[in-house]
Amino acid sequence: MTAMDASTLRVRDTALRISRAGRGQPLLFLHGPAGLAESQPLVEALAAHYDCHAPEHPGYGGSPVPPWLDNVRDLANFYLDYLDQQKLSGVHLVGYDLGGWIAAELAVRNGHALASLTLISAQGIHVPGVPTIDVFLRTDEELVRDTYHDPALAEKVLERKPTEEELDLAVRNKEITARLTWQPRGHDPDLAKWLHRITVPTLVLWGANDRILPAEYGRSWRDRIARANLVELGECGHAPHLERTAETVAALTRFTASIGSPA
Repeated sequence: MTAMDASTLRVRDTALRISRAGRGQPLLFLHGPAGLAESQPLVEALAAHYDCHAPEHPGYGGSPVPPWLDNVRDLANFYLDYLDQQKLSGVHLVGYDLGGWIAAELAVRNGHALASLTLISAQGIHVPGVPTIDVFLRTDEELVRDTYHDPALAEKVLERKPTEEELDLAVRNKEITARLTWQPRGHDPDLAKWLHRITVPTLVLWGANDRILPAEYGRSWRDRIARANLVELGECGHAPHLERTAETVAALTRFTASIGSPA
């Protein structure tokens, strides 16, 4: 694992907390609804292979909600501003859950800075007839059990008692997630019809035993994006980056190596 350097910078008028480490091609990781801390093991592992940029979305982690932030599309445009400001190119864009939705919205709008896109258990589309779990109707304990395929791993997560500060941050993260994804639940009805605009090589990474967004969702993402390949990890639930971190990193590094370095 590689230790990350944390800093705060301004993107236009917004303070952005970001962790960064590593060398090589740039990789921008966009976290899920629980915040950046949840994905820290993956981020540190990725920093061994890439120049890894891992921001905490505005409004998450206790940061103020900017006045411009109304929906997921706003975050996609914000991260396009970040890529431009940092003068990044040849970027491997990786997003988990909500972060995957943001990443897809970004790639639809403008892929000029991207070398590839990776969607891990991504929200953002609706697949008719496939039952999903409404995370807003689950208790914290139920949601942990829903997330992991391995019951022993879920029990290990539940054994750890969060601090009062962590509980407060979790509530605030839920509030901003609800603001962004409440209606319609977890998707943008207009996104699917524009996924043909994603032209970079795309990896869709899914747990074969995902109960929150079943594997049919991963297959739908693959079928809707022209240059997409799907990797389903067996014996794995909704969080491959936590339940199968090494396999997730291996799949991602194989994928990016197959693309090669940008000219």
